[in-house]
Amino acid sequence: MSGPDPKLLVDYLRRSYHAVDGLWFVTVEEEHGFDHALELDRRVWSVTAKIQARKARDLTGSKTNTPEDLARCFTLKLAADGHIFRVETHPTEVRFLVTQCPWLELLRKSGRQHLAARISQTICPTEGNVWASEFGGDYGFHTRNAACSGDSHCSLTFTQKSA
Repeated sequence: MSGPDPKLLVDYLRRSYHAVDGLWFVTVEEEHGFDHALELDRRVWSVTAKIQARKARDLTGSKTNTPEDLARCFTLKLAADGHIFRVETHPTEVRFLVTQCPWLELLRKSGRQHLAARISQTICPTEGNVWASEFGGDYGFHTRNAACSGDSHCSLTFTQKSA
């Protein structure tokens, strides 16, 4: 007997990962309120982003802090999460244009889209800033557009500070 199809395995693990994140958030929210759950979520994602960035470096063999290495690693993170996006790499900047976000889709499916902007304004900068710090602290991070706030896409940008 052979193992499961890799695509099936990835889908299963991704769905489990998303479900656990949502379930623990809702459980904390029921016990302690939305603000407390969001603050704990921010703290969890700040550590998770550090772990993900370091593992992405290891898996991709990215040893430098170049925009190309940052693009390669963050691409792995977004693809693993199930985002649909394109990446633009410039000499001093890396921009990710996200046209479909699985986290926003989950909020829509659960009837909680009204919370999306507040969640994304907390979690996306947390993750982005941690990733920037994991690449030597040489980058700043900002979002220009956010689908959670009603834009057609998200624009996640890492810019080298010395540029």
